[in-house]
Amino acid sequence: EAAFVTELVVSELVTNAIRYGAPPMQLRLIRDRTLICEVSDGSSTSPHLRRAHAFDEGGRGLLLVAQLTHRWGSRQTGRGKTIWAEQLLAQD
Repeated sequence: EAAFVTELVVSELVTNAIRYGAPPMQLRLIRDRTLICEVSDGSSTSPHLRRAHAFDEGGRGLLLVAQLTHRWGSRQTGRGKTIWAEQLLAQD
C-alpha cells in the first residue's frame, strides 16, 4: 500500500507542477524516518486545496494528497515554490 500511495502522491504533485507551474521543475524523494516527496517549480503561485464538484474533471489532486499523507505544505523559494508531502513509514 505504501508504494501505491507514493506513486499517487508523486503523480498528483508532478501533474500539478506541469499543469499550473513553470519550468524548471524538480522531483525529490527523501527517505529517513518518513518519506518526503518534494516537487519544485518556477512559479511562485501557492497551491490551494479546493473541493471539486461532482462532474469536474480535475481539482481533486491536492485533496487526495492531503487525505493520503501525514501532512503536506508548500514553501516559497528563490526560484519559485516547493510543494511537499510527508508519508509515515512502517516501522521494521
